Amino acid sequence: MTEQTPTPHADEPASYDVEATQAKWQERWDKLDLFTADEAVVRSGEREKRYALTMFPYPSGDLHMGHAEVMALHDVIARYWWQQGHEVMNPMGWDSFGLPAENAAIKRNEHPATYTYANIETQYQSFKKYGISFDWSRRLHTSDEEYYHWTQWLFLKFRERGLAYRKNSAVNWCPNDQTVLANEQVVDGACERCGAEVTKRDLTQWYFKVTEYAQRLLDDMAPLEGRWPDRVLTAQRNWIGRSEGAHVDFDLNLADGSTQTVTVYTTRPDTLFGATFMVVAADAALATEIVAPSQADALAAYVVEVRKENDISRLATDKPKTGVDLGVTAVNPVTGEQIPVWAADYVLADYGTGAIMAVPAHDQRDLDFARAFDLPVRRVIDVPGAENPEESGIATAGNGVYVNSGSLDGLDDKAAGIRATIDLLEERKTGSGAVNFRLRDWLLSRQRFWGCPIPIIHCEKCGEVPVPEDQLPVVLPELTGAELKPKGTSPLAAATDWVNVDCPSCGGPAKRDTDTMDTFVDSSWYFLRYCSPKFEGGPFDPADVKLWGPVDQYVGGLEHAVLHLLYSRFFTKVLHDMGMIDFVEPFTALLGQGVVINEGKKMSKSLGNGVNLGEQIDKFGVDAVRLTLVFASPPEDNIDWADVSPEASLKFLKRAWRLSGDVTSEPGTSVDGGDVALRRVTHKTVHECTDLLERHRFNVVVARTMELVNATRKAIDSGCGAADPAVREAVETVAILLSLVAPYTAEEMWERLGHEPSVAKAGWPVVDESLLVADTVTAIVQIQGKVRARLEVAPSISEADLEALALADAGVQRALEGKQVRKVIVKAPKLVNIVAG
Repeated sequence: MTEQTPTPHADEPASYDVEATQAKWQERWDKLDLFTADEAVVRSGEREKRYALTMFPYPSGDLHMGHAEVMALHDVIARYWWQQGHEVMNPMGWDSFGLPAENAAIKRNEHPATYTYANIETQYQSFKKYGISFDWSRRLHTSDEEYYHWTQWLFLKFRERGLAYRKNSAVNWCPNDQTVLANEQVVDGACERCGAEVTKRDLTQWYFKVTEYAQRLLDDMAPLEGRWPDRVLTAQRNWIGRSEGAHVDFDLNLADGSTQTVTVYTTRPDTLFGATFMVVAADAALATEIVAPSQADALAAYVVEVRKENDISRLATDKPKTGVDLGVTAVNPVTGEQIPVWAADYVLADYGTGAIMAVPAHDQRDLDFARAFDLPVRRVIDVPGAENPEESGIATAGNGVYVNSGSLDGLDDKAAGIRATIDLLEERKTGSGAVNFRLRDWLLSRQRFWGCPIPIIHCEKCGEVPVPEDQLPVVLPELTGAELKPKGTSPLAAATDWVNVDCPSCGGPAKRDTDTMDTFVDSSWYFLRYCSPKFEGGPFDPADVKLWGPVDQYVGGLEHAVLHLLYSRFFTKVLHDMGMIDFVEPFTALLGQGVVINEGKKMSKSLGNGVNLGEQIDKFGVDAVRLTLVFASPPEDNIDWADVSPEASLKFLKRAWRLSGDVTSEPGTSVDGGDVALRRVTHKTVHECTDLLERHRFNVVVARTMELVNATRKAIDSGCGAADPAVREAVETVAILLSLVAPYTAEEMWERLGHEPSVAKAGWPVVDESLLVADTVTAIVQIQGKVRARLEVAPSISEADLEALALADAGVQRALEGKQVRKVIVKAPKLVNIVAG
């Protein structure tokens, strides 16, 4: 990244007091209340609505450089929309439940709320100082009772629709945080929050049935193309993982003489003739159900070892294959052969039924397993140029001619082979065509205290009983310090006075559910609550959501490509189906920003390369930090703080500020008769910046603003004069452009120019199209491909006139002396090419 450093004016004034300017405008902005969105003007049609949203922060300490970047970028959009005359809803709140606050509370021997709300206040004051155009009247905290009341209400509504359910299964377990994790929260086999290696445990947990919406989550991405980053859409498609194939029924012959049918899913039913054994996930319930008594102890011992592994290591292709023969066989439905059934770790319990058909000749993990246990290998596709897998140890995955495949032999069309096999299975009633998804249901239970309690009561007589709506919210009990320490079960279980209740259905003794919800539940609907944060009749006022929703522009980190964004899309679709909202996608457009690094690496205390936001602001001021972050690169790229210069940004801002003091014409002075050259630069800048802002090229907007400052200074110093109305027009334009990035400097300039605050509502400059048309253009004259002249001509010059001018030019005539002009090619108004000899 090349740093673009503005050249400071030699006579830089020292009177621009950054701290005083910030203090002055913070106080005045509070009184002006500039950014409270007025729904009345939207309902009346006076102004169009715009909903600008940035991902709300978690309150762990003060704001950092990552916050500073995303907020600066986001604010450019929101302020630009205000200048364009829109009514902008730009709310902010805090994602305030979660493990960091709970862990901090344990260390401090205090309630998590104490830590959480103290940090919220710190961040709130920092946000105010940072000058973001938030509508603070809509502030919310997900840990407030008035918020999680409705999180619980939504849970119950989802449960009524069959979308929230409880089941026992092997789940991801973080031994450090002592809680379960959703699949999406396991990154490379580790907890995405603390980095601890994730293991498996059998637990009864709550799930949201997100798989019910798998196809719609895929289909509804089509309108987001070009509005969301491609890598986010790709990540979601890969995570949902739609595939087409077949369900195949295998009849198992069990040790006691009975039979049991197991269905497996495969994307390649055409290779079924090569299925020489089956593999069941060792930790799947199916393995325990079907194992022969003689192998039960071996399986149990093996499962103990498997549970120590994470899914990533289990699926690794280079991992030595291990397993246990279950002592049963299955019937291959197309060959009629009896094939052995094994338990192994390279099949996962939550994939389909936890069982696969193994085709070792054409799947490397199957082949490695077959070679490890001397199981048969049968090649059923003759891939051109490939060696025999049985001899080479390398599975062939390409397409070719079917062999050893009964009626498919000789066919070389994969699609036709799949279709023919499905037809055969359906004819024999041993299978059918099917669609499968990689996506699994969302595991939302957490065994921690600081989260939204699950509003379910467990009664031995009545089973699961929802807490009546008039008893919501179920409020967390008062636990602190040692009481919060994780014990493998939720700390709430120890709060007996809270846990033990009467059953709402039968009145008998019952117990509250002691798990809390994943905090991603809170953040899956917060953008809707912003529309009516004080509404008491539901999670939001449907009329207000209809007015403001959906979000027009969402800004935030791409690390949430699957987690938060996918869950929010799921919630939106469910709420649409409930008739509560009229749109199916929550975020019309998404802008993902890079990260701020230092010296080529992620900021870290251990590396000693951290950059403290507060120190940077104290040294250079808010505007210089914001300008530096916006100017450094396109939004989606990373910013290396070692490569940028907030000091240079501050010098530029002072130079722009100085211009506002040089203007001597009065506000409202007619610009007629002003310096045309400067006016052209001004209007061209506005024209280009409008397009650049629409395309989120904010760094180039800053560069164009710098160029306009330079052009204005040059015009003043070269004789245009500070009283020229074109100078006022240019400086006012600079102030409006800077208001998007450097609001303190822009307000100060606007006031010095004689205007009432605020520049944030000044209105976007209107471009005079006639000033975008150049008086002249440069025409290049070439002879034998070499440039011999440059002519300043009118844009409308005819080809005949341009040719005549070119041939009459003295330099051209000298170059043609003694030569004959053979051909003249004219492309008016920019090129004349002369062929001579």
